[in-house]
Amino acid sequence: MDTVEQLNGTYFYKGVSNVSAGELFFWILLDKIDEHVGGINNIVAVSSIILGLPLLSTRGKPGTATPGTSIASKYSRQMLNVKLPRPLPTFTNASIKLLKPMWTNNLGAFVGRTVPVVGWVLLTKDVAQIVYKTVSTYNMIVREEDRVW
Repeated sequence: MDTVEQLNGTYFYKGVSNVSAGELFFWILLDKIDEHVGGINNIVAVSSIILGLPLLSTRGKPGTATPGTSIASKYSRQMLNVKLPRPLPTFTNASIKLLKPMWTNNLGAFVGRTVPVVGWVLLTKDVAQIVYKTVSTYNMIVREEDRVW
């Protein structure tokens, strides 16, 4: 028996037999996640997100500010304490909720606030690739009436 077949209205996929179209989609999704996860991109993405979490306590902040500061922000401000000629837009937990960027003219603050954004972008890219590959593989295998889109 091949790794992908249709059997009496059900499907066979990589050793899993007698599965419905929905179950087949699930097994293909798990297979594509297994193929994709483990690369350096995933480590960078998750590390960036964690480094950008406001885990460190800090002195008082204004009412609309996110309480605490991140490891990325603390150390990038120490190493890159450079005043910029014009402010750059950044996003924090509070500014995302308000859908309004916060502006800073400190290079370290900009880098520290950008680290988690890069992590979320990389993670979103990974999820989009996994879903695309899953749907493409699924649509190649199933009957026309079971296809997605």
